[in-house]
Amino acid sequence: MSRWRVALTASAIAGGGGVVGVAAYLGLVTGAAPLDLRVGRRTRPLGPLSIDINAPRDVVFAVVAAPYADRAPKTMRQKVRVLERGSDMVLAAHYTPLAGRLYATTVETVRFQRPSQVHFSLVRGPVPYVKETFHLDEHDDQTILSYHGELATDLWAPGRWWGNVVAARWEAVVSSSFDTIKEQAERRGKERGV
Repeated sequence: MSRWRVALTASAIAGGGGVVGVAAYLGLVTGAAPLDLRVGRRTRPLGPLSIDINAPRDVVFAVVAAPYADRAPKTMRQKVRVLERGSDMVLAAHYTPLAGRLYATTVETVRFQRPSQVHFSLVRGPVPYVKETFHLDEHDDQTILSYHGELATDLWAPGRWWGNVVAARWEAVVSSSFDTIKEQAERRGKERGV
């Protein structure tokens, strides 16, 4: 085999490895190819986060639950799609923009404990394990919406690094949703004259 062919073959293998690496990374980031090895598992907390909302707890709960309702608001249908529905639980796909036209898709069970809690449990996503809870505590006509959870990754130190990357993004999304919930709940509360 000539040197030129050896160099070309090595280049093709390296290029192919790069393509496989990029595909694996994209699959992991978007949740299309989840990795659940249960080897070297590390768990870390999510949150806590909290926000005071000038609206009654039942109004805040209705806003939190709205994306999972039979007739979800149009703006939420691009972010959440209910795949299966039960009496107090749904299986839902959540779409989070990453960059350009790239979206992360997570599939979670969402269980409603009206009017005080909403529990989320990851079924498929960029990490093998996430459990989260939204707590709604009422004080007078205000609600304290709080969040905490845990996230787990595999493969020791590389998994811990990946978990920190995912957790930062995950908490940013929750924080942003808290701002939206506050705005909508306070608007609905004013409409009700509360």
